[in-house]
Amino acid sequence: MADRALLIVDGANVVGSRPDGWWRDRAGAAARLRDALAPLADRGVPPELPPPVDVVLVVEGAARDVPAAPGVAVVAAPGSGDDTMVELVAAAPDRRRVVVTADRELRARVGALGAEVHGPRWLPRDVQRRGPVR
Repeated sequence: MADRALLIVDGANVVGSRPDGWWRDRAGAAARLRDALAPLADRGVPPELPPPVDVVLVVEGAARDVPAAPGVAVVAAPGSGDDTMVELVAAAPDRRRVVVTADRELRARVGALGAEVHGPRWLPRDVQRRGPVR
């Protein structure tokens, strides 16, 4: 689907960007992020990323068992989440690839492969306010 943009989200990095108690339930925090990302498949991230968008959430560690949901593919990194994200970017050279992370090293790695990179605050506010850990 070369005509659809690929939005790849660094789950651990984006979840960790908000001190909302995510560390008490890493899998739950990743699932809430996944659910908040789902509408982006149909609406994109106006005005920079028009729809439709293939949304991929990369998870690792304690969040590795979070399943996919409608609108969001979830990729469980077998090792480093950063390495998995680089592989996803490299595997889609004919597509517009947008990566969301604040990790400087990862930003440089995927940027060198031609991906656009944005920090977590680039995401719409409703995604950023995904609800506190209960």
